[in-house]
Amino acid sequence: MRSLLTPLLLATTLLLTACGFQLRDSADLPAEMALTHMVVEDPYSPLARRVRTMLEQNGVRFVGGSQATAVLEIPVNDVVTSVLTIADNARVREYRVSHTVQFRVVDAGGRELLGLQTLSQTREVSFDEQKILASSREQEYLKDDLADQLARLLVNRLGSMTAEPD
Repeated sequence: MRSLLTPLLLATTLLLTACGFQLRDSADLPAEMALTHMVVEDPYSPLARRVRTMLEQNGVRFVGGSQATAVLEIPVNDVVTSVLTIADNARVREYRVSHTVQFRVVDAGGRELLGLQTLSQTREVSFDEQKILASSREQEYLKDDLADQLARLLVNRLGSMTAEPD
C-alpha cells in the first residue's frame, strides 16, 4: 500500500505545480503602510471590517491619524440594489446588486502613494416570491460575498503598489 501511495502523491504534486497552483501568501505591502490610518465613512461596514482584518493579517497596525505613516482613504463604499425585471403581477422577478469602492493611499506628508482606484463587483439574482425569507437572506449573503471579494481585490492592489522614489 505504501509503495502505491508515494507515486500517487508525487503525481498529484506534479499536477498541481504544473497548472500554476499556489497557496495564497501574504500581500507584499510597502513599508509605508506599517502604521496605517483608515478613513472610511462607516468603519463597521462589511468591506471596512474585511479590509482591516486582511491588512492586519499582513502586518499592518492601525493607528490614529497623527501616528500614521500612511492613510488609506475609502471615500466611496456603495452597495446598490436595482430592479432588472418585473413579473406580470408587478412584483420584482430579478434584481442586480452592485458594490463599488474607491480608495487611495497617501503618506504622512500627504504625498499620494496610490492614486484614486475604483473597484466594482456586480451580481444578478432571481427573486422567488414563494421563498421571500430565503431571498432576503440570500441578498445579505450576496452583499457579504461582494464585500469580501472587493476587500481581497483592494488588498491585492495595495500589494502591487510601489512607492515612487523622491
